[in-house]
Amino acid sequence: MTELLLIPVAYLIGSLSAAILVCQLLGLPDPRSEGSKNPGATNVLRLGGKKAALLTLAGDMVKGLFPVLLAIQLQATEMTIALTMLAAFLGHLYPLFFGFKGGKGVATALGTLIGLHWSIGLATIVTWIGMAAIFRYSSLAALTAILLAPIYVWTLFPQSSPEILTATMALITALLYWRHRSNIRNLLSGKEDKIGAKK
Repeated sequence: MTELLLIPVAYLIGSLSAAILVCQLLGLPDPRSEGSKNPGATNVLRLGGKKAALLTLAGDMVKGLFPVLLAIQLQATEMTIALTMLAAFLGHLYPLFFGFKGGKGVATALGTLIGLHWSIGLATIVTWIGMAAIFRYSSLAALTAILLAPIYVWTLFPQSSPEILTATMALITALLYWRHRSNIRNLLSGKEDKIGAKK
């Protein structure tokens, strides 16, 4: 019964939009109606600067990290851990508390990966940093890091043959790509903003 409660709890935690809450706390415009209209760290950076963006990034990561760590601490089954990951991620994408209109999910997905194992999170972060440093596109860096994340789960998760976790991460990757379809179009057409570009 305790294991089953992890899944709805993870969704409710995921539904807490850090971008909206940080903007309300700091007196910034609603990220759903300004800038790119996406309630995520990148848009908050445009609206309120680095401090607000870092708070948003940390908040979105923690809400993916905490439920997964809790599931592992409770020695939940691999299936329950996988569903906890997915629930936290879906909570960010479709938040109960904000009309089911959420962000794109990169930071929350990263939080779940760190929760699974530090090495998986580190590999994903290093991939993002490397791609961002070379190409200067935040979206491209995120898409590349998340594309490789199922491979990192398969190869770095300490238990042997984590098929369910890898498949779940592949599903999260597919959903994240769907949410980034406008960014993908912009990348292909050369219209995507580079990191540090003024709008």
